[in-house]
Amino acid sequence: MTTPEPSSVTIRPMCEDDWPAVQRIYREGIATGHATFESEAPDWERFNDSRLLRHRLVAGTAEGGILGWAAVSPVSARSVYSGVVEHSVYIAAEARGQGLGAALLRALADSTERDGIWTIQASVFPENEASLKLHLANGYVVVGRRHRIARMTHGPLTGQWCDTVLIERRSPAI
Repeated sequence: MTTPEPSSVTIRPMCEDDWPAVQRIYREGIATGHATFESEAPDWERFNDSRLLRHRLVAGTAEGGILGWAAVSPVSARSVYSGVVEHSVYIAAEARGQGLGAALLRALADSTERDGIWTIQASVFPENEASLKLHLANGYVVVGRRHRIARMTHGPLTGQWCDTVLIERRSPAI
């Protein structure tokens, strides 16, 4: 499959019709064993219920293909944390390293800032060097490392206690 140049990719809001492609890309990330502690992608209903509607994006081609996605979830129901979200960003295997992750992170920052969200955070496995590099190049900073935070249930680290690196992006505008 030929991957389009990032300039021919459009970032747009995710809709339910995008779900099969979004779920496929999510599964690809899960299969690496370095993207999430989740062992399977949720169904649409669970995904839809857990992500903020106004901050779900896809990187799509002019032909309608989906090459990546990003979405956020609230970190707490407490009102004092209303401006803090946790994000996920996944890029299809055939499109990694082409600038789509950076484009999604920029669009997500714009989207969340328009709604008064001041912090986007994420936990990244230290083995996922590409993700850490992407985030650090796009305004995120490391705020800590959570040692042995959970035991991996799938992939190359099955059964091992794993660390995560806590990163965040504070809005310079809010």
